[in-house]
Amino acid sequence: MKFKVYSELSYEVFSPTTFIFNIQAAKSASQKVISETLIVTPFIKFEEFTLKNSDTRFVKMEVEQGVFFTVIYEAEVEVSYTVYDEKVLLKSIPIINLDHEVLPFISPSRHCESDKLLELATNEFGYLPNEYAKAKAINEWIFNTVEYKTGVTNSSTSACDTLLDRVGVCKDFAHLGIALCRALDIPARYFTGYAHNLNPPDFHACFEAYIGGQWLFFDPTKLAVANGLVKIANGKDASEVAVASYFGDVTCTFMKIDCNPVVSDFIPFNSELDTKAISYE
Repeated sequence: MKFKVYSELSYEVFSPTTFIFNIQAAKSASQKVISETLIVTPFIKFEEFTLKNSDTRFVKMEVEQGVFFTVIYEAEVEVSYTVYDEKVLLKSIPIINLDHEVLPFISPSRHCESDKLLELATNEFGYLPNEYAKAKAINEWIFNTVEYKTGVTNSSTSACDTLLDRVGVCKDFAHLGIALCRALDIPARYFTGYAHNLNPPDFHACFEAYIGGQWLFFDPTKLAVANGLVKIANGKDASEVAVASYFGDVTCTFMKIDCNPVVSDFIPFNSELDTKAISYE
């Protein structure tokens, strides 16, 4: 399935500031970037870079005090996903046999304090028969327990904060899902991307759990169409793959995000009726 994604971010800069953006669609075996442009107006020199052993595409730039600028990213992206029958996901993989690349996603991280949630996770979900059933139950529990509300959390809010306050936005829902999965020894990671028909329009955060040898997609907000996403990046949590980081005195003055299928006959999965196990790997 092909999608067109668009992001437009405007900033007013009050002090010399370094910006790091992470808004470009990921390039992978399951996601092909057909075309893309990234324009900064007025022109500001920028540099694209990746980290060692990572496919995440960052852009960095230095902006002087007093500048008002806009970053626009547009791309056409072909996305492939796989739908798995639940029956093939029932077998658990012992930690000793996990791929080495998966192991970092089983440990606590800055925003996902899984070591503090062991008792809760065990009491609420430990009785379930397999890891897929546990991850699905975690997803449903967060949806039913945490209120989606904008403007009540910030970049320092953690999974434990969300559990205590029972309110947050998509990244907070994702962090809690990751932490609860890891507390049950299920590897889990943060997923950020563009989402079709998202309301309110924004970048979206979900999580993936490693079950039966596959990274499976979960969205505890149920705001996204499960087969309508374009991945930007994965990370241990949002601190690794924030869409915009800046080091200075800055105000974001405008943001517009779009993600639409190229074809008109796109059939979205119904998040309430379709319980498909989907992998974007």
